[in-house]
Amino acid sequence: MVSASQPRISPGRFRELGPINWVVWQVLSRAAGTGDAQLFSTLGRSGGLFRGWLHFSGKLMPGGRLSRHDTELVILRVAHLRGCEYETDHHIRLGRRAGVTEEILERVRAGADAPGWSDKHRALLAAVDQLVATRDIDDATWAGLAAHYDERRLIEIVLLINQYEGLAATITALRIRRDKF
Repeated sequence: MVSASQPRISPGRFRELGPINWVVWQVLSRAAGTGDAQLFSTLGRSGGLFRGWLHFSGKLMPGGRLSRHDTELVILRVAHLRGCEYETDHHIRLGRRAGVTEEILERVRAGADAPGWSDKHRALLAAVDQLVATRDIDDATWAGLAAHYDERRLIEIVLLINQYEGLAATITALRIRRDKF
């Protein structure tokens, strides 16, 4: 849960972001449907690190090999487990475009044991829960996941979970405020 206190690092503008990161922030804010995607206007203050992080992040989402639907299930589950409303806000919107309905969103919040999941999605959500809770995935859960995904996607799933868990921690620690849509 993000604190209601002031951001620890204020969102930057042209002077703090520099011309490249300012343009990137503007484009990403428009794409997100907000005047100021505060995640990007904050992280953009880190210079080239921001662009490197964007490249890595973009390779996972939207550029990953997992279906967008599966990707959004992972991200929404991580956001729920970490109480990260910023991630939740954005990925509810993105999830809708990938077929995540209100009913599916409620099941994501309930977890892998909620009725209605396919074996594939039950295994995916169980892996998210274990990796977030224990920093590992046990052999039985891994075998369930491996029954549905090839090696490249298995690696991607682990990286995706950790990327969005780390992002949730970053958002929380920097006290980045939720965007206005």
